[in-house]
Amino acid sequence: MKVKSKYLFTTNLVHRLVALFLGPGEKAIDATMGKGKDTLFLAQTVGPNGVVYAFDIQKAALESTRQLLKENNCYSQVCLIQAGHETIRETISEPVQAIVYNLGYLPGGDKKIITRAETTLLSLKQSMELLNPGGIISLTVYPGHPGGAEEAALLNSYLSTLSTKSWQVMKWSKVNDPFQRAPYVIFLSKF
Repeated sequence: MKVKSKYLFTTNLVHRLVALFLGPGEKAIDATMGKGKDTLFLAQTVGPNGVVYAFDIQKAALESTRQLLKENNCYSQVCLIQAGHETIRETISEPVQAIVYNLGYLPGGDKKIITRAETTLLSLKQSMELLNPGGIISLTVYPGHPGGAEEAALLNSYLSTLSTKSWQVMKWSKVNDPFQRAPYVIFLSKF
């Protein structure tokens, strides 16, 4: 499939790589549903026999995601949950194949409502427990907004401690960003 834009977008990369790990009938989590684009991608990938759990604290995120899913005939395989991603284990106990995080704030929403370093790390640890061996977690990190640099630093610090015998952790970032404010993606694959 040819990319329609001359720019390399993190969303395109995330979707292409996650699709290599996730298939029809499987289970996935969108830990930060936002406007629903990742939720829709996951729902289309798992198909009508799969399940996607999607989390967000904002009612506006659930409403826009619900509408997008209905417009694309993917609503039946998605469970929308109005809660913070740090509550994943309160809702889900079964193993999943893929988990997607798109950190920061709701596009077009209140920029004061952001993901926070401590709750994101708590959520990530829960997600790692739920992930099947051979599964993938993607984290799109935005260090350029208020609170984003702290979140990025905490995630990078924690992820650098993971055993190479259990986890492969890869980072895709813009090298020619002198201020290190551009979004980047971290992928975790469980052995």
